[in-house]
Amino acid sequence: IVAAPVVAVPTSVGYGAAFDGLAALLTMLNSCAAGVAVVNIDNGFGGAMFALRALRRQPR
Repeated sequence: IVAAPVVAVPTSVGYGAAFDGLAALLTMLNSCAAGVAVVNIDNGFGGAMFALRALRRQPR
């Protein structure tokens, strides 16, 4: 669906009924879109590591 991979990082900070990031996490997981990697709530480091590994797999 997209030309580049997407890294989705749900955060625990939100407004309304965010439920400490659970609402965002479930929304991202339920999208089932190809090319989307979802990491755990507030796991920016994990998202960065996935992006780094994905970039290293690309031919130069």
